[in-house]
Amino acid sequence: MARIDHFITNADGLALHAREYGADNPGLPVVCLPGLTRNLLDFEDLAVALAAGPDGRRVISLSSRGRGFSDRDPDPSRYTIPVEAADVIAVLDQLEIARAAFIGTSRGGLILHVLAMTHLDRIERLVLNDVGPVLEVEGLQQIQSYLGGRRMPQSFDEAAVILGDIHGRDFPALRADDWADMARALYRETDGTIASDYDPAIAEAFRAADFSQPLPDLWAQFDLLADKPVMVVRGEHSRLLSRQTVEAMRQRHSGLVTIEAKGQGHAPLLHLGSLPNAIRRFLSA
Repeated sequence: MARIDHFITNADGLALHAREYGADNPGLPVVCLPGLTRNLLDFEDLAVALAAGPDGRRVISLSSRGRGFSDRDPDPSRYTIPVEAADVIAVLDQLEIARAAFIGTSRGGLILHVLAMTHLDRIERLVLNDVGPVLEVEGLQQIQSYLGGRRMPQSFDEAAVILGDIHGRDFPALRADDWADMARALYRETDGTIASDYDPAIAEAFRAADFSQPLPDLWAQFDLLADKPVMVVRGEHSRLLSRQTVEAMRQRHSGLVTIEAKGQGHAPLLHLGSLPNAIRRFLSA
């Protein structure tokens, strides 16, 4: 599968890394937005699957500022969801994408809630991966915990072991090769040193946040999507997105499509099991 890497300058002068698959495929493009400290490699296998075959789609995955090969922001105060939502629009404009289907994992899904307020006309349909209008405090505190306590590995093999130790209870469906792939996506080797592939300021700000009380909900933003086809993927063992919230989403959006990622927590890997076929069917409906 051919891949085209783009480095697109945003309003702050930062270069954002986007990767395009199936550039010549017809139909509405699919844009993939990763989570808090993740990057476009989270979608590599899914993007290849969606772009392949006679009904393949044009797929664009994005690393937000400070993640992966996108530039780190010299002003960490700009690592916010509204700013990153504006970055998505900058990428769409540069690639001449007027309208798209979107897949948003965790923070990527929160960005989509912001885009529902600011650029609803750019959204044709969307997949929310383990995120919704209400985020559970337990899940937010869990993320704080592992961002603060993850030791730095000496090799990618050790990185895979560390990830399995931290997340294995919530992800019994993952095998050794899945943890190895995750390690290659989350860490980068530079001059013989392996480090997390994001700006440490992002984790520092998240660790400093006070999640002792629930955050304001995003129901008003979610309700703006009432006329859009929406799919919600929830990890079976997710602590961030509850079954109660998914049910409340279904009650407010009559056409909501839901699927549970068995043996996975927050946030599900979308290229495993039956998820790619389910997502492909939803995007083509």
